[in-house]
Amino acid sequence: MIPTREEALALLKTYNKEPFHIRHALTVEGVMRYFAGQRGYGDDADFWGVVGLLHDLDFEMWPEEHCKKEQTLLREHGVDERIIHAVASHGYALTVDIAPEHEMEKVLYAVDELTGLIGAVALMRPSKSVSDLELKSVKKKYKNANFAAGCSREVIERGADMLGMPLDDLISETILAMRECESVYSADDVQ
Repeated sequence: MIPTREEALALLKTYNKEPFHIRHALTVEGVMRYFAGQRGYGDDADFWGVVGLLHDLDFEMWPEEHCKKEQTLLREHGVDERIIHAVASHGYALTVDIAPEHEMEKVLYAVDELTGLIGAVALMRPSKSVSDLELKSVKKKYKNANFAAGCSREVIERGADMLGMPLDDLISETILAMRECESVYSADDVQ
């Protein structure tokens, strides 16, 4: 089964209660939809978005089993194996040996950590928004390993390589994607 957005959001909220985790999933959903359009997969944007929503399904409740437990949970809910492979592959070389293969999986791998880092940079700004965020601000913080230390620069760089994108281009495109989706979600989506 390929869940609708509403079904995927409900499933996400079954295992995630913290607004931070739900907001992250919504951000990654929006960024995935953006990249689907940018990379010639616009007809599959809903599928890419669902993958973005579900990618951290297990993280809040089972962080030590991240990208492993979600495979079991998704199978229990009858979710399509393509989605299961995609969400698990974003933990490649960290928690699982499932390599990103499809373009969509490579995008998820690249942007998951990057959206966290960009979001942290945005929170440091007076606007608390990506709407006025520029590449140079992100790069300045990116170089500081202590800033948003949980966001792996190695994974971000490996993801950019997988996509054949220069790091600056990946960061710039992700900022644009986050701008596009920043105002789309309502407070009800996070609750």
